[in-house]
Amino acid sequence: MATAKTTKIIYWASTGIIFLFEGVMPALTSQTDLAVEGIRHLGYPDYFRVMLTVFKVVGALALIFPFVKGRYKEWAYAGFGITMISAFISHGMVDGFNGQTFFPLFVFAILVVSYLYYHKLQKLPLHTQQHSIQRPYAVSGLQP
Repeated sequence: MATAKTTKIIYWASTGIIFLFEGVMPALTSQTDLAVEGIRHLGYPDYFRVMLTVFKVVGALALIFPFVKGRYKEWAYAGFGITMISAFISHGMVDGFNGQTFFPLFVFAILVVSYLYYHKLQKLPLHTQQHSIQRPYAVSGLQP
C-alpha cells in the first residue's frame, strides 16, 4: 500500500509531466511553422490550433493549481482525455500507424495516472493532504 508521501509524489510527477506537455509546450510552440503546418496537415483549420492552445493552457493550469478542485479539475481531465484520443485517431487516419500516432496514447496513460492519484489524494485524511505542516513558533519567547 502506498504511503501518503508516495501518493503525492506520483500525483505531482505525473501532473507535472502533463502540465509540461499540454500546457507549457503548446503555449511556447503553437505559433511556430511546424505547429501551424502540423494542424493544417491533419485537416484542421487554423482557428482550431489557437482554440486548442488556449484550452490546453487553461486546462493545464486547472490541473496544476491545488486550489482548483472538483468539477473544474474533472473537466480538465476529461478535456485532455478527449484531446489525446482525438490526436491518436487523427494521426492514425492521416499518417497511418507509426510512433507519432501512438505518442498521444503514452501521454494519455500519464494523464490516467495523474487522475487516479488525484482521487487517491482526495481520499487521504485531511491532515496528510496539507502541503506544509503548521508548527507552533515562538516570538520573543512568547507562545501564540
